[in-house]
Amino acid sequence: MQKLLGIFLVSLCVFGGFILAKGKLIALWQPAEMVVILGAAIGSMVIGNSTVVLKQCWRQLRGILASRRGDADRARELLMLLHRLLDEVRQKGLKILDEHVEAPYQSSLFAAYPLVLKEPILVNFIADNLRMLAMGKASAHEFEALLEQEILAVEDDLLKPSKALHRAGEAMPGFGILAAVGGIIITMQHLDGPLADIGVHVAAALVGTFIGIFGCYCLFEPAGSAMAELVGRKISGMECVKAILTAHVAGKSPLLAVDAGRRVLEMDIKPSFATVEKWLDKEAA
Repeated sequence: MQKLLGIFLVSLCVFGGFILAKGKLIALWQPAEMVVILGAAIGSMVIGNSTVVLKQCWRQLRGILASRRGDADRARELLMLLHRLLDEVRQKGLKILDEHVEAPYQSSLFAAYPLVLKEPILVNFIADNLRMLAMGKASAHEFEALLEQEILAVEDDLLKPSKALHRAGEAMPGFGILAAVGGIIITMQHLDGPLADIGVHVAAALVGTFIGIFGCYCLFEPAGSAMAELVGRKISGMECVKAILTAHVAGKSPLLAVDAGRRVLEMDIKPSFATVEKWLDKEAA
């Protein structure tokens, strides 16, 4: 909703200001210019990126329009899930992990936390690293380094769509100039016509520049930043898992390990230690 509100405010101010300056909104409707600019922008993304990145770009664009009211609940479920897993390990040993990490989507324990299960990257990250713990002992330092390396690789992949959109956004003013130059070429073909017609063609050409600048600074660049922020939210969950598992390997109790993960969550969804204790008491009851 916030993103839609932002688009509304930008459009209202830009086009509303144009109307207040006695401009005619219909003058901005130049389908040919839009075809050139948007076609060039989309085409450049198709040329410069793989199919996987393009599909992920579409998913992330849809994701930035989704509500984030469930992020705090997802963080709560993540902390509770990892506490239960580590508590099972403390009581029954690492072998108990096999029934959960080999097929997490069939695990009754994972099934109790549906918001976490909706994040396949996070689920696989948890399962893979718990499986690694069950296979052999590693020092906390070595384990943390491995997790950090994996997180950086995942982050790099997830940021590719936002970087692709950012590059397209940076090129939008150039595409606008391309459309404007095409419009001026058309204008030059009508120099022997009425002055009013020449003015119409020049105005149409300048609309290309207008669309390019508007698309860059009002749409593509903000959308790319929002996509990068969305990735940051996903990475925050993985950083939380890394902190918890590293603390566990270092010999911390499940509660203290979960607290280590709680500390790295983003401020707007990070619960207090007392709140986490209340959640655990409620779950144990």
